[in-house]
Amino acid sequence: MTTTPWPDDWQPSATIETLRQRARLLAAVRAFFAARGVLEVETPVLGHAGSTDPHLDSLSLSATTPAGRETLWLQTSPEFHMKRLLAAGSGPIFQLARSFRDGEVGRRHNIEFTMLEWYRPGFSLVAMIDECEVLIRALVPAAGPARRRRYRELFREALALDPFTTPLAELQRVAGKHGGLDMRDSDRDGCLDLLMSLVIEPTLGRDGIDVVVDYPASQAALARKRIDEAGTEVASRFEIYLQGIELANGYDELTDAQEQAARFAADNAVRTAAGKPSVAADKRLVAALESGMPAGSGVALGIDRLIQLALGKESLAEVMAFPTPRC
Repeated sequence: MTTTPWPDDWQPSATIETLRQRARLLAAVRAFFAARGVLEVETPVLGHAGSTDPHLDSLSLSATTPAGRETLWLQTSPEFHMKRLLAAGSGPIFQLARSFRDGEVGRRHNIEFTMLEWYRPGFSLVAMIDECEVLIRALVPAAGPARRRRYRELFREALALDPFTTPLAELQRVAGKHGGLDMRDSDRDGCLDLLMSLVIEPTLGRDGIDVVVDYPASQAALARKRIDEAGTEVASRFEIYLQGIELANGYDELTDAQEQAARFAADNAVRTAAGKPSVAADKRLVAALESGMPAGSGVALGIDRLIQLALGKESLAEVMAFPTPRC
């Protein structure tokens, strides 16, 4: 007689006590926004469009809908739907949203994760950074002081090169040296991203909260662009790091519908050139921007990572019930 080989990894990877602590921290997040009059919303996990971002891989499925069999996309973040709410007059909103990104598995990644995302009409980027810092300290009181770091200065300090003016061939050489890879076919942003992740990011947030600002304009994603003090066009966005971990990515949000449509098309062109499949762009978002989304700032924060730091854990699996390998 044979017995069924039932899996032996059925139990949660986080302890029950850790899950209780996680629930308390999520309740604290909701209380934080309730005290500030920010409305909690829920938007779909599935959408007719995915993320065209060349650095993200969306998951899709085929479903029977009122229109018949359609391809629907699991959302990489709730951003597009939340912006449609902003255009409809929601005012300030936040969400703790289930989000999905293919291939993102590791100590700090999971294919399915929780994104804390919020939007503040009328907020400057500086005001949004300030609010992020207050929230982080509410969950990690010992986070330490905050400082603003310019992207250009970080590269000058760590690598003695200017990310905006160094010739591409030199960037490829330096990136190849640090990554142990042949970078001769890589573009400028590919080289900068590798150097940022391998050389600079591990040093950030070691003695406080580091807020990186003034990224290259080519890395604006869904943020506005502006001219900095040196006369260089930069992205009006920021990223926040604590203990070497990227926690948040915030934008002075793009509100120009035609520019948004152009960026979607440019993203898909980059994807095609890289051998990646194109992704259905969100035409409803473009229509919402055309109708008039209010100016303001928004931010996406990896709440699983923040909880990991708040509880002193080594990996996301320790603060999730069932990460991808056990789901």
